Amino acid sequence: MPSFDIVSKVDLQTLDNAINTVKKEITTRFDFKGSHVNIELDKKEMGVKVEVESEMKLDQVLDVLITRSMRQGLDATIYDMGSKEAYQSGKVYKKEIPVRNGIKQEDAKKIVKLIKDSGLKVQAAIMDDIVRVTAKKIDDLQEVIQKCREANLGLPLQYVNMKS
Repeated sequence: MPSFDIVSKVDLQTLDNAINTVKKEITTRFDFKGSHVNIELDKKEMGVKVEVESEMKLDQVLDVLITRSMRQGLDATIYDMGSKEAYQSGKVYKKEIPVRNGIKQEDAKKIVKLIKDSGLKVQAAIMDDIVRVTAKKIDDLQEVIQKCREANLGLPLQYVNMKS
């Protein structure tokens, strides 16, 4: 039976390259000359830590981060911007941005519900942080992929491991 997997994985090397590109751009920009800017990728916690000296500069750094990540081929929704607010620590503003890696259980349930509600003759099963979809026809699987893309779930989804 044909099948494929719906995953949400972030390539760490590509993410690291995007962070390094952001660091280079920030150091060369005129409006950041002489100001405190620190951007770090925490690979264990899967997050980005940003330190700047004003809230306006924080917004500019986040804008550059998203733009450069998209140019590297990463989806903009990998950054969970709304989860933690920026806070002031002394003279600097700090923000920790978690990176979404893997599909959480409640998001996997949303995906399965979307697939079931579509009325297609497919089976969807949750396996840890993967959703496996099987069907008798490949055309049904392609329709599931199209439905997931149109649904705009707010997750960076990839469709891998297509078997016929």
